[in-house]
Formats: sequence, structure tokens, C-alpha cells
Amino acid sequence: MFELLFTFFLLVLFLITLFIIWRINARKYISSHTVASAYDSWTQDKLLERLWGEHIHLGFYPSEKKNIDFRKAKVQFVHELVIWSGLDKLPKGSRILDVGCGIGGSSRILAKYYGFNVTGITISPAQVKRARELTPDELNCNFQVMDALDLKFQDGSFDGVWSVEAGAHMNDKKKFADEILRTLRPGGYLALADWNSRDLRAYPPSFFEKFVLKQLLEQWVHPNFISINEFSNILSTNKNSAGTVFSDNWNSYTNPSWYDSITEGIRRPFAILSLGPLAIVKSIREIPTILLMNWAFRKGLMEFGVYKCRG
Repeated sequence: MFELLFTFFLLVLFLITLFIIWRINARKYISSHTVASAYDSWTQDKLLERLWGEHIHLGFYPSEKKNIDFRKAKVQFVHELVIWSGLDKLPKGSRILDVGCGIGGSSRILAKYYGFNVTGITISPAQVKRARELTPDELNCNFQVMDALDLKFQDGSFDGVWSVEAGAHMNDKKKFADEILRTLRPGGYLALADWNSRDLRAYPPSFFEKFVLKQLLEQWVHPNFISINEFSNILSTNKNSAGTVFSDNWNSYTNPSWYDSITEGIRRPFAILSLGPLAIVKSIREIPTILLMNWAFRKGLMEFGVYKCRG
């Protein structure tokens, strides 16, 4: 009996310690510099790359086939969004802007499989450096450090604009839409995917849901979330949009990613162990946020929005 109580006490102590570390090391959004700093850190410690490969975003799991490799699901997501958005209708050599390109995973697929000339931008210098290191010279990809809310491109510079899971880090969603649509040529294609909350004005969150949302914002440098309909309206009322904006909720296709992002550590333990003891602590530190993300998306508090429109 004593041993059982002692084990329980140690477990509780461990959980309390983990929670304290989790909260002390929260990554609250203050400005775009905090976003850059967080992604610099994630890139330089190589933990995410070792565990998840070249893609930080979620994967796509077809309805009839949920048990697919996590990394293959991420690649599948890129192809699914290309086809759904109509980006595949563009001819080879088309100019594509990848907004929030990370370490260039999507950019390389767009260049290799579709023959596009891709410009990837991210606010993280470390990501740009790593993207350049991973990209073969023969691929038409170039990467630049740039703020998505202040794009240094002329109006209509691109035939297509691609952005996956970047908008949640933008503190001004309208400015974000203004900039990406401004750089899209008339008749060009927009393909965008992002994390959204449900409509919190129509369906106010409970006390617990407010707590969850607060953690999701503060742990991964998000200033705010808006609903799919809210962002669709922002896109459709933009002066550079051709009119109709199509959107959808891909929760059912992407939700398996959350558990897979944790179990990758079990499938590939040496990916963590090879980086040293600190990597183990860092990987464990992310688990509570991932579990909260899984709960929020599974319950519909959060939604995975995809958007397409023409310039």
C-alpha cells in the first residue's frame, strides 16, 4: 500500500513539474519577433525536423485509409491541397509564392512535381538557412526572410499563392489577406490552409474552452484565432479577390496528425536520443499542447480551414 501511494505521489509530482515547466516556457505572442525567435529555436535544435521530416504542417489521411505513415500523410496533404485549390491547372514555370514556407518542404514538392518556380518566405532566418541547405540546386526554389504582413513584391507578381498554417501567427488577418491577394495576378490561384477557431461569437466558449484556447495561443506564439467564415469573408471582400471564395473544414482528414506527432517519438526514438538529454525534455514539454490541440480539433472548438479563390 505504501509503495502504491509513493508511486502515485511521484506521478503527481512529475505532472506538476511538467505543468510548471510548460507554463514557465510558454511562447506568448508579443510581436512578429517572438514568432521568428520561436521558429529559429525549433529549427536550430533540429527536433521537429528529426521527428517530422521536412514538413511541420499536419498530414492528410484519406477517409478510407487512416493508418498511413505520418511523413507520407504530410506529403499527401500538399498534393491534396494543390488539386483541391486548382493550383495544378497552372502550367509549368508558373511563379508561386509560398508564404510561411518553413524549411521548404512544400516549396520543393511544388517545384519538383508541378514544375513551378517557387519563392518561399518566412520570418525565421534559421528556416531560410535550413531550407536552402535542403534544396537541390536543380529545383527552381529560392527562399527569403520576409514578413508576410509586409511583402516586398510588386502587385500581381505571382501566378499562385500558397500558404499552410501561417495565418494563425498573423496578428492582423485582414492585412495578411491584403498582402497575399495583392501579390496574386488577376486570374491567379490562391491555396491556403490554416488553424481556425469555431465562430466564438455565435457559440461562446465555456470556461474550460477559454482555458484551452488561452493555452493554444500562448504555447505556440499565436496572437488570435478566427473562424473559417470570418476569414472567408475577409478574402471575399478584398478588392483583389475575383469574388467567390470556397472554404472547407478538413478536420476529419487532418486530426490523426496530432496523435501521430506524439507517436513519432516512439517510432523513431533515436531521432530524439541522438540530439541529447535536452531534446528528451523538449519533446516531452510539447506533449500537453499537442494533446490540447487534439482535443480542441476533435471537439470542434478548433477547425482546420482550407480556402481557395482566384485573383
